[in-house]
Amino acid sequence: MKFFVSCAKGLEYLLADELLALGVPKATATIAGVNADGELVDAQRAVLWSRLASRVLWPIAEFECLNEQALYDGVMAIGWETHTRPELTLAVDAHVSGEAITHARYAAQRVKDAVVDRLRQQGLERPSVDVEQPDVRINLSLRKGRATISIDLGGGSLHKRGWRLAQNDAPLKENLAAAVLIRAGWPRIAAEGGALADPMCGVGTFLVEAAMIAADIAPNLKRERWGFSAWLGHVPATWRKVHEEGLARAQAGLAKPPLWIRGYEADPR
Repeated sequence: MKFFVSCAKGLEYLLADELLALGVPKATATIAGVNADGELVDAQRAVLWSRLASRVLWPIAEFECLNEQALYDGVMAIGWETHTRPELTLAVDAHVSGEAITHARYAAQRVKDAVVDRLRQQGLERPSVDVEQPDVRINLSLRKGRATISIDLGGGSLHKRGWRLAQNDAPLKENLAAAVLIRAGWPRIAAEGGALADPMCGVGTFLVEAAMIAADIAPNLKRERWGFSAWLGHVPATWRKVHEEGLARAQAGLAKPPLWIRGYEADPR
C-alpha cells in the first residue's frame, strides 16, 4: 500500500532515509514529503518514531476531480460507515492546487458534507465536527485534477510531541530541531558519549530532542492522542506491539550512562 509522509521543505531526503531505517520497504522523496510503500504497521511505526515527519497520511480513496460536484460525489461514494461512527467527531484538512477548486476551506466543507450525507444515507446519525481534537481527522489532497482522501494517522502535526506542559509558540518546531541535530551528526556524537551545549536554548527544544535521540526514545511516545485510535480501520493488537517496543527501547536507552547536555537562557520564562 502506498502512503504519504509530509515534512517541511528541504527535509525530504533526510525523511526518506529515516523511513527506510525504520523498516519501510520503499520511500521516495518528493516535494514536501515522501511517497512510501508498506503496510499499515509501517505507517504507524512512522507515526511513533519519525523525528522529521509532519503528518502520516493513509489513503482510503483516489478519484478524478474536475469540479466541486465530482469532489462531493467521490467522497459520497466512500464507505464511511467502515471508517467512522456517528458518535465520533470529525475534522477535514484540505490542500488544493490547480483550477478545479481553488479554495481549501470550501473544499474541506464539501468533503465534510459528503461524509455526513453518506452516514445519514446509511440510516446513521449525523456526526459532530471538532476542528481541534477530532476522533477522526480526514485529509484531502487535490492536485492536477486528482483527489486523494486519507486518514491522518497522527491526528495532527507530529511536531507536537506531547512532552510540553503547554504548547506555547516557539521559534523552532521539534521536527526541524531534530533535522538540525541529525544534519550536525548528533546521533553519532551521542553514541560516542559526546556532549551538547545550547548557549541560547529558549524553551529547550534542541536539548530535549537531543536527549530523546541519545536515549533512543521515540519522539511521539508521550502523545496522548493518535489519529488512528478511533478509526475503524485500526488494528489495536498491531499497534500495541509497536508501542510496547517503543516503551522497552526507551527504558533501555534511559539506563545508559548519562551525557552532558546543557542549555543556557537569559530569559527565565
